Amino acid sequence: MSDYILSCCSTADLSREHLASRDIHYVCFHYFLDDKEYPDDMGQSMPFDKFYQAMANGAMTKTAQVNITEYLDYFTPFLEQGKDILHLTLSSGISGSYNSAMNAAAIARERYPDRKIYVVDSLAASSGYGLLMDKLADKRDEGLSVDALRDWAEENKLRLHHWFFSTDLTFFVRGGRISKAAGVFGGMLNICPLMNVDFQGRLIPREKIRTKQKVIRAIVDKMAQFADGGTDYDGKCYISNSACLEDAEAVARLVEERFPRLNGKVLINSIGTTIGAHTGPGTVALFFWGAKREN
Repeated sequence: MSDYILSCCSTADLSREHLASRDIHYVCFHYFLDDKEYPDDMGQSMPFDKFYQAMANGAMTKTAQVNITEYLDYFTPFLEQGKDILHLTLSSGISGSYNSAMNAAAIARERYPDRKIYVVDSLAASSGYGLLMDKLADKRDEGLSVDALRDWAEENKLRLHHWFFSTDLTFFVRGGRISKAAGVFGGMLNICPLMNVDFQGRLIPREKIRTKQKVIRAIVDKMAQFADGGTDYDGKCYISNSACLEDAEAVARLVEERFPRLNGKVLINSIGTTIGAHTGPGTVALFFWGAKREN
């Protein structure tokens, strides 16, 4: 058993069972649905289908990151057990949680000077963040020390690729990621924007593609273009979706057809309530390992 704990935030969008099976600890973000606060706890407090139906029915959402006090309270029991900590946060390109975790770690180091507390900005989100955590659990299980694992995470995190598309622009317009005019125009023309996470961990629109069928093919084409080994890719592949399982399954089938050496079946998860509060229903995201994300 390692002498450190591997940790992330609930925004890694893996199931509680998956995280437990890999011995990955997590701390929960929060979200508000029509001014009532809930923990982002992998659908335990509110099932994902109920959450997305409420959004579709017009419920207003907002999110709250983990604050310094919450991080400190979360870290402390592990430190009291004599454990070191490697914690990866949601991308600083979309959240301030990295700064909060860094500030909490600084306080904790003063209280526990014999312990190592490392915080890494994942520059990742949703199940891409989760795929990174799963790989880190593999490396930990191979025997890497906390220092070596921290270094591996920093050196390799930009090799994790995120590609997204959405068939409903409503919440991207509401969040300011797409202009209102572009949202109206896109809806009239049945445009599904194809987006990715860039080298600074920001969500960036890349292409405007008409029809869902074409964007499903296009997102898998991106995997063929950027994945390690192209269509000979032999790593894991994760997908997350916001109340559009059929679309996610269509992407997964196409991935499994085009990448016969894939490590296992494509794993499909739900986009959690923190990230889903901004995307709304209708978003599919594809994650894999590939060439380093650069400017």
